[in-house]
Amino acid sequence: MVKEITRDIKQLDHAKRHLTTSITTLNHLHMLAGGVDSLEAMTRKRQYGEVANLLQGVVNVLEHFQKYMGIPQIRQLSERVKAAQTELGQQILADFEEAFPAQGTKRPGGPSNVLRDACLVANVLDVRIKQEIIKKFIRQHLSEYLVLFQENQDVAWLDKIDRRYAWIKRQLVDYEEKYGRMFPADWYMTERIAVEFCHITRNDLSKIMRTRAKEIEVKLLLFAIQRTTNFEGLLAKRFSGCTLTDTVVKKPEVQPPVSTNPFLDDDNIAEEAALDTENDLDKPKKPKVPENPFHGIISKCFEPHLYVYIESQDKNLGELIDRFVGDFKAQGPPKSTSEDAGAVLPSCADLFVYYKKCMVQCSQLSTGEPMIALSTIFQKYLREYAWKILSGNLPKTSSSSTGLTITSLLKEKEGSEVAKFTMEELCLICSILSTAEYCLATTQQLEEKLKEKVDVTLTERINLTGEMDTFSTVISNSIQLLVQDLDSACDPALTAMSKMQWQNVEHVGDQSPYVTSIILHVKQNVPIIRDNLASTRKYFTQFCIKFAK
Repeated sequence: MVKEITRDIKQLDHAKRHLTTSITTLNHLHMLAGGVDSLEAMTRKRQYGEVANLLQGVVNVLEHFQKYMGIPQIRQLSERVKAAQTELGQQILADFEEAFPAQGTKRPGGPSNVLRDACLVANVLDVRIKQEIIKKFIRQHLSEYLVLFQENQDVAWLDKIDRRYAWIKRQLVDYEEKYGRMFPADWYMTERIAVEFCHITRNDLSKIMRTRAKEIEVKLLLFAIQRTTNFEGLLAKRFSGCTLTDTVVKKPEVQPPVSTNPFLDDDNIAEEAALDTENDLDKPKKPKVPENPFHGIISKCFEPHLYVYIESQDKNLGELIDRFVGDFKAQGPPKSTSEDAGAVLPSCADLFVYYKKCMVQCSQLSTGEPMIALSTIFQKYLREYAWKILSGNLPKTSSSSTGLTITSLLKEKEGSEVAKFTMEELCLICSILSTAEYCLATTQQLEEKLKEKVDVTLTERINLTGEMDTFSTVISNSIQLLVQDLDSACDPALTAMSKMQWQNVEHVGDQSPYVTSIILHVKQNVPIIRDNLASTRKYFTQFCIKFAK
């Protein structure tokens, strides 16, 4: 019964829907036919402003007719739209070629409203048209650079690298003034010009450095790298890097802990030069700057030549160790009257600050093989520091050149009196012990930092365990010396006790002379050692335990 009642209504509904669809389709067809005619007429007259809006509309309307392509008239209109798009693309490219010829006039003509509107049309056309316009314009804009900085030109060499960056800065200002409004903002033309300049510069520098490799000195190399990284930093401030990749990924900011150790923070190197091993405790950590998307876009070309830099650091560190040795000889051991007696030797802080400066500098240049080479240099001079500055300056015992073996001191015990270390020598041993402990802890941090900086694939090749063991050995030797010295100082009294004729003793005294002698030595030595190891109590405890044993 319901079907009977609604049958007529259903028919009317279908009729209405078909009629509406027909009217809409006819309207679209009318718009499409009129649009195609207008499009062809405007294209001939180069009315690109009107074409840009109309073309987008025509393309949108054409989408409604995809299912009607079997109808000849519709198919014909679709082909006319495609033909108009092709013609527009060729015409716009020809217009740009005429306005900005690749050869001939040094300076192209100024921008025009026609070309500005043409760019809007190119946005609607096949993406290859837009890419071709960008490519041709950038090539034309940088053609002068290719001529001025040819390999055979004087200005092409590294000592005049500033001129390259000054040239592009002028060009970008010039572009903004003349053509800034001609191209749509979402084409990022200024950034594209800068990026293409970077690619050309990197290839040119790589080529010229290969040819003239023997002329590259470390100062020249670092000068060129510094100027280049400064320029890359400038690009990062000015541009987003969106033309390099679709998305620019920023690393999350990390807040590391505060520490006195130069490897626990990334503060400015200039501030680090004045590092104070005790008063640097409260220095706050600066937030990490997001990674520069332009980092290495030019400076990567210097990487094959970084061996020059590594060799230079090897030489500099060798000279630094020699200076430390010379200073120690000239100034002598720390004075016991000084407030800093037993403190860490200032030279080790200088060494690690220099290490950090090298590491930061090298990581900015490369995080690959050069970092591995640098870590090997670091290892070499950590060992040299341990041998020449620490072990080399431990006081010697009279019968041994090393002063580090128990046997040498046992031999001395055969005599009745043993040469004790002076107060200055005790302070020096404590100072060397404290320095070795600082070096041990800081070397561990250095290893961690190097592993952070280097490429992930190379982290396994960084291992400073051997150097840490060397500093542990210096600590052990220093404690052993302190123990042996106090032990040997007590020895004459113990020898006297063993030789005493106990059967001749008739009266009980208050305290035997040998006890007085032992107490005197302990009271002389132990407070000095305790005070000088105040900053490292665990090693004073070790000294006490070893002496007691």
